[in-house]
Amino acid sequence: MVVAYLIKGWAALRRPKTDGAPLNTRVTILIAARNEEELIHKTIEDILAQDYPRHLVEVIIVDDHSTDRTAEIISSYASQGITLMQLKEDKPLNSYKKKAIAEAIARSKGDLMVATDADCRMGKSWLSTIVSYYETHQPVMISSPVTYFEERSLFELLQTLEFSYLIGIGAAFIGNGRASTCNGANLAYRKDVFYEVGGFKGIDDLASGDDELLLQKVAVKYPNRIGFLKNSEAVVYTHAKHTLQEFLQQRRRWASKSTRYKDKWIVALAVAIWLFNVSLLVNAGLSFYNIFFFKLFLVQFLLKYIFEVAFLLPITSFFKRVNLVGLLIILIPIHIVYFVYVGLIGNTRKYSWKGRTVN
Repeated sequence: MVVAYLIKGWAALRRPKTDGAPLNTRVTILIAARNEEELIHKTIEDILAQDYPRHLVEVIIVDDHSTDRTAEIISSYASQGITLMQLKEDKPLNSYKKKAIAEAIARSKGDLMVATDADCRMGKSWLSTIVSYYETHQPVMISSPVTYFEERSLFELLQTLEFSYLIGIGAAFIGNGRASTCNGANLAYRKDVFYEVGGFKGIDDLASGDDELLLQKVAVKYPNRIGFLKNSEAVVYTHAKHTLQEFLQQRRRWASKSTRYKDKWIVALAVAIWLFNVSLLVNAGLSFYNIFFFKLFLVQFLLKYIFEVAFLLPITSFFKRVNLVGLLIILIPIHIVYFVYVGLIGNTRKYSWKGRTVN
């Protein structure tokens, strides 16, 4: 069973032990920002409040052609060690974010790149927790947890539950020794390894994929040296989408990466999950004609519910949001429909991202 495999992978991850020795890794925090004037000051303040030695940290924020006050806000922190780079591309790109990150890495002085987003929040021990894990266990890439917070509606709470599932899947695969997915809002990797695998070369024609597709390139070279940092102090917090349109655009963007997954086993697994959800819809429809299909649908639905509760309980417990599991009975029917829908159109239609229409 797929979910049993995931449960096993999450359980295999333990809170990593560190030796408590002084930390000495030079770190570059990377952020690509576009039209983030509303929240970027909070992200910068959180980074400046980190308890990691300041002389070992540089922060590079690349402004990706913002049309608001983003660059001005970043510049106001120059005296506190925040470096502003401005992306200036005359020719249209499909991959502005990867270009921004690559240029920041080329300019960086750190040995460990730590990427996050311009609308994220983190605790004061976020960076020291990541580096402590890095120095103690020597992974070449670290995927760390991300969750939503400050939800304002049932819709956003449902997104938080679903997003916890996605983060759990990525962590579980790493726990099973088969790294495949991660989230770029909380991802660290060695600078030399980034160049060793060719950076974003070969995946730079896609707008998305600066996280998962890079991880998969690294996994080919270093299959056993990618870690998931299962530590609550390493969590990064961001926000769910406020509208259905924004949510669907985001999921189309995420789905667009799937055509480039190199691990065919992962692709086959994703297709199998999609087909299972299709079968749920088909059996629900056929229930109007024959009671047998209704019984089959109920069995499928019940199994899905039981196994997903079993998977989500420890994950939501880690995020201290166990109460969200109660929403699963509402989420599952919605998720079945949307998952099938996104699977159909995710690779066939353009989507909007940061005010641009991309493929």
